[in-house]
Amino acid sequence: MAHITHRCHKREFLLKFARDQPRWLHWLFEAKKRLGTSILNHALTSNHIHLVLMDDKGEEVISEAMQLIAGRTGQESNQRKNRKGAFWDDHYHATAVEGETHLSPCMVYIGVNMVRAGVGAHPSEWPFCGYNEIQSTRQRYSLIDSERLMDLFGIRNMEELKERHRGWVEEALEKQSYWERQPRWAESIAIGSEGFVRDTKERLGARAKWREIVRANGSYELRDPPTAYGAEFGLENAGLRQENAFYWDMSY
Repeated sequence: MAHITHRCHKREFLLKFARDQPRWLHWLFEAKKRLGTSILNHALTSNHIHLVLMDDKGEEVISEAMQLIAGRTGQESNQRKNRKGAFWDDHYHATAVEGETHLSPCMVYIGVNMVRAGVGAHPSEWPFCGYNEIQSTRQRYSLIDSERLMDLFGIRNMEELKERHRGWVEEALEKQSYWERQPRWAESIAIGSEGFVRDTKERLGARAKWREIVRANGSYELRDPPTAYGAEFGLENAGLRQENAFYWDMSY
C-alpha cells in the first residue's frame, strides 16, 4: 500500500476555494469506480493532500488513479478561474507502507492533520478527510474501502473498526508527539520491517542507490540522506518535503 502526498504548485493555496475540495473528492470517487482503486484513508487541505491507496493490480493502477484525480481537478479549477499554468507540483511523493502494524499510525497521522494545523480540535470537525466516513459508514458514494480495512486489521465487523479507529485517534490527540511534524510519513520511501524496507530498496535498484535504511520510531525507513530535508515549512506544509519525489513506477 502507498501513502501519497501531493502539493499544489509552489505551495500555493489553490484548494482553499469552496468548489475545489468537493471536486477533488468527486474525482477520487471516479478513480475508485473506474479503476477499482482501494482507498484506505484521505485528507484534503488547502494546499496539499494525503491519500492511502492499495491496489492488487499493481503500482501502475495507483499511477493512473493519481493522473486522473490530479489532472481533472487542476483542469476544472483552472477553467473556472480562467487561470493558466500548473495546478500541482510535477510529482507526488509515495511512501510504501507495510501491513497493519504500520498502517494504523499512518492513518492516525493523516486523521489529525488538520488538528495539527489548528483548523479544529478534532478530525470530525473537518469534512474533507476519511475520519467521518469511517465512523458513519456512508452507504452511497463511499470512498473508504472498509472491507479492506477490516481485513488488514483482522477486524470482524464495522462496529469494531469504528471503535478501534476512534480509539487510535483519541489516544493520539492526548499525546504531544502527534501534534508535532512526523516527516517519515511524507519523506520516507518505505516504512516497515527491516526485511520489507531492504526488499523495497533492492527492488528499486539504482533509483535507491543513495538512500539510507534507518531504524526509527520502532520501525525501519528507507529515506534520503538528512541533508535533503533542510527546508522548514509552516503548518499547512508540515507534511511535505522540499522536493516532491516518487521512486516507484508512479509518474505522469
